[in-house]
Amino acid sequence: MQVFVTGATGFIGSQLVPVLVALDHEVHVLTRDASRYDGPAAATVHEGDVLKPDSYREALAGADAAYYLVHSMGGAGSFTDVDERAARAFADVATEVGLPRIVYLGGLGGDEEELSEHLASRRSVERTLADGSAELTVLRAAVVLGAGGLSFELIRDLVKRLPVMVTPRWVETPCQPIAVTDVVAYLVGVLYVDATVGNTFEIGAPEVVSYRVLMEQVGAKLGGAPRIISVPLLTPWLSSQWVGLVSDVPASVAKPLIRGLSTPVVVNDIRIRSLVPIEPTPIGTAIERAVEGEGVNPDDVIGSLRAAGVLRE
Repeated sequence: MQVFVTGATGFIGSQLVPVLVALDHEVHVLTRDASRYDGPAAATVHEGDVLKPDSYREALAGADAAYYLVHSMGGAGSFTDVDERAARAFADVATEVGLPRIVYLGGLGGDEEELSEHLASRRSVERTLADGSAELTVLRAAVVLGAGGLSFELIRDLVKRLPVMVTPRWVETPCQPIAVTDVVAYLVGVLYVDATVGNTFEIGAPEVVSYRVLMEQVGAKLGGAPRIISVPLLTPWLSSQWVGLVSDVPASVAKPLIRGLSTPVVVNDIRIRSLVPIEPTPIGTAIERAVEGEGVNPDDVIGSLRAAGVLRE
């Protein structure tokens, strides 16, 4: 299968591509700077930008499926506007060249909730991609636990540098994180299951925890859980103003993430577990691997999908 991957140098894309290559797909990746791409040599690299359709139209034309893994937080200006324009450009080109299928990684959060700017932008991208002729598969995830993931790095920085934290009530918000290995397994798995075409699914770990528990578990793996004090009058907006002072995650990224922590992000739809029935990684195991700096091992992902019956020998 010929597969096109946007966001190929990002946290998820850089770990997805080696698995696709290991499965003998013909992989084409889009990156803004080809000279800095350090992924598998077997992947065909295209230098371009999703906002500039001429830079990838020809490469996309031969694809059987495309992964849309682009998010604009951290750039100049409004990331919501950039995300919308990028998704519109990609959807239009996909329609023009007759791309059969798009797979998109979005964010958890109930449709009835008042979503943060960050999560609302991801929903907007979903709708925009769905407007095109390509069949869209959406996987919605909360915090992805893995070394290099911005949400995990933000949590780790807070835990390491603030042994005592005064936080808003968002520390009690329920969330259902997921191991990066499982995210990649689901992204690959849906390529092989026809029933996932044109559908939206929610993915997560076996357990639901609060952000307080999540931070305590990360702290325990780092050698000491923080003392967390919840203060009702401290809002997510106020807490986002100081988080950049204690984290290496850029403030332009950290602030939208922090402001979204008041929204519960849990899995309510478990259909994916029967369609791509991998054994989900427990939160504690995922945290341990992330703290140790472990990346995604393609053999582990492929083995997991074979054990689940998604892939055949």
